[in-house]
Amino acid sequence: MSHHDSNAGPLDRYSRQVRFAPLGEQGQQRLLESTALVVGCGALGSAIANTLVRSGVGHVRIVDRDFLELSNLQRQVLYDEADVAAGLPKAIAAARKLEAINSQVQVEPIVGDVTHKNIADLAEGCTAIVDGTDNFEVRFLLNDYSLANGVPWVYGGVIGSEGQCMTIVPGETACLACLLAEPPPPGVTPTCDTAGVIGPAVNMVAAVQAAEAMKLLSGNTTAISRRLTIVDLWRNSLRQVDLTKLQESGTCRACGQRDFPWLEGRRGSKSAVLCGRNAVQLRPDAEQQLDLQAIAKSLESVADVMVNEFLLRAETEKFTLTLFPDGRAIIAGTDDIAAARSVFAQLVGV
Repeated sequence: MSHHDSNAGPLDRYSRQVRFAPLGEQGQQRLLESTALVVGCGALGSAIANTLVRSGVGHVRIVDRDFLELSNLQRQVLYDEADVAAGLPKAIAAARKLEAINSQVQVEPIVGDVTHKNIADLAEGCTAIVDGTDNFEVRFLLNDYSLANGVPWVYGGVIGSEGQCMTIVPGETACLACLLAEPPPPGVTPTCDTAGVIGPAVNMVAAVQAAEAMKLLSGNTTAISRRLTIVDLWRNSLRQVDLTKLQESGTCRACGQRDFPWLEGRRGSKSAVLCGRNAVQLRPDAEQQLDLQAIAKSLESVADVMVNEFLLRAETEKFTLTLFPDGRAIIAGTDDIAAARSVFAQLVGV
């Protein structure tokens, strides 16, 4: 059957999925009516978004703060060399690909950070939140939001050949803070920078996360995993850890005591060292609307400048500054926050 057959029903493209008994037409219909928030569209996020859009999740909102680089292509399945050459933010490149894959669903790209100030707007109307981030500050914020608002979320993380994921259903399962009382301090746990990461580990974790999200979005909550899953594709191991006792103790700061410091903005920071990037992100105190073209003109004498509607890039001998219209900046060439701030002050003078 050709793709423009006028007799094609709205569910035809999902026929193999509808035949899967636990989903069926009813489950498919629920997927089409659901909204998912995918936070981060790098390695995990691009594989998750790809799967959810193909499976017919009606509205997929993708939030990502970063732009594409050549080293992303080894594991970030939605992108190609042309996207890197175009200097596109990940969310925009992802949306363009996904719209070409499934024009029946709505893909909504947002270039920006997830913070305690905008999480409620970003998660508006969402049935589930899926974690494609690379840092614990955002994950703790998602966990706080989830518990405070009764919206389930799916945690995932990958490093080297090892990955882990767990599904958090408020009031029913253990939460991220049960597992981890505090985000690990920088430099203590391995990162993509120090330990590297292989594509198959990413795809494995993303697949488990996407399956969990599909269960949540289609109303099959009894089928979700109640355990932390840990997989290592180099050592060929898969284990599952039961966390029910942690949750039942009621001593957890978040799901037991209902204390949400990340959501209330008592915890969190305005700058972040980006994983695997030798780069630092700086965030303005208040949202701004910058005139990138004007700033580009002022920088032409001191740097090599490229500007498009999504971002401005200025390269000096040692550093690359990427500036977004909302005032965020990513400074590559250092992982020292103070150094990044001084580069920003020199170039943008704010």
